[in-house]
Amino acid sequence: MASLPSDFAGQIDAYLDYLASQRRASAHTLTNYRRELRRLVELADPAGPDDITAPRIRAMAGRLHAGGLAPRSVARALSAWRGFFRWRVRLHGAAINPVEGIRPPKAPRPLPKSLGPDAVGQLLDASPDDELEIRDRAMFELLYSSGMRLAEMLSIDLDARLDLAAGEATVTGKRGKTRVVPIGRAAVDALQAWLPVRAQLVPAQERALFVTRTGSRMSQAAVRGRLNRWVQRHGQGAHVHPHMLRHSFASHVLQSSGDLRAVQEMLGHASIQSTQVYTHLDFQHLAKVYDSAHPRARKGK
Repeated sequence: MASLPSDFAGQIDAYLDYLASQRRASAHTLTNYRRELRRLVELADPAGPDDITAPRIRAMAGRLHAGGLAPRSVARALSAWRGFFRWRVRLHGAAINPVEGIRPPKAPRPLPKSLGPDAVGQLLDASPDDELEIRDRAMFELLYSSGMRLAEMLSIDLDARLDLAAGEATVTGKRGKTRVVPIGRAAVDALQAWLPVRAQLVPAQERALFVTRTGSRMSQAAVRGRLNRWVQRHGQGAHVHPHMLRHSFASHVLQSSGDLRAVQEMLGHASIQSTQVYTHLDFQHLAKVYDSAHPRARKGK
């Protein structure tokens, strides 16, 4: 068993040499590991590697996070430290790896991006310029009106799953779960404008609700491209993707109704936790209202 340098920095250099010669680590990887391991030496000072325990590793990770290091960056540091101590255990007889089982702090879940009601209105109230834009408007109205996923919308065929008279559609979501989603008046009107155009494009055997110029079923990439084109022509130039219309549906329904369970059912979420993210969006909306309306909240008043 190879002997190790007695000093901490020397052991770090030996480990990096091992990564370069035995593991063929890239220069980029070596640079990152050197930075993170130097950080370890600084945080542990004056202790050496044999003095570092799991509680101490947790404390050092906590210091990094409290100092403003993002959870992902803390995770990267822990990964480098774990590899170093694993090398000491496997090849040099060290007793323990104090980083095993240490988890980084959880990254905050990013809030889904949504559009405000006025922005959605500006986007969808624009008049189509040609037959394909009649289709596009119907697609976007349907996504916003129902909150369905893009894949769910594109799987809809002209059969009993689409009932414009009742204002609803039956879709199959994740894990094959089927649910009924609402279709609002604006979406029904847009679909009724699209159906005669569709009939001129498709062969009799094609059942897809939304088709391309050549009569084949629309792809997700095609919808994204058409939405980007629509936004550039009729919106404010901001980036909008199809899932933002689903997020906007959820946020606006929750703001108006406060019924989290109903929104969960309409979105097809298996867990209420997936839907609860929209309560944060709702709170942001309420906070803005408060800041602009409450006499003791307005700055400079």
